[in-house]
Amino acid sequence: MSILMVTGIEGARNCAAVVGEQLGMEVEVAEGRKSALAALRRLEFAVVVVDETMAACDPATAENIWAHSGLAIPLQINFALSGAARLIREIRAALHRREREQMLARKAAAAAMETELKSTVAGLLLQSQLVLNGGEVPASIADRLRVVADLAGSLRQQLSASSQTCGETAA
Repeated sequence: MSILMVTGIEGARNCAAVVGEQLGMEVEVAEGRKSALAALRRLEFAVVVVDETMAACDPATAENIWAHSGLAIPLQINFALSGAARLIREIRAALHRREREQMLARKAAAAAMETELKSTVAGLLLQSQLVLNGGEVPASIADRLRVVADLAGSLRQQLSASSQTCGETAA
């Protein structure tokens, strides 16, 4: 992944080299709207940093850059007041926030899938029991339904144990 810095300030390339070295990422510098949009069409960036003075002077340009930045983290920094150290801290913090948000999203998706699976297994177990209790089921089918019911029951127990283990680890 790489970083796009959009600024016309002198020394931006030197700053980009320091940032790239410290973060272990490639940093591309775009000096204006056209070169920024061309870079965004060409590559996918992890972070897009726009100079605050450029954004203040031409808000439409900044909005256009944000609109085309895709999944990149948008940052707005005043390059005239901030040094490379602050820029590195801001980028690092933004990347950590994204990582944390992605982890939370994965956990939420896993919990939703687990809930759905538990519901499906419970429904399968209930349906199997109802059919077996109905009485008019051929023996071969009844045997298969018992196997399915046993599997569903053990799967349900495993899911419950898994949920309790995950809950203990999260706490």
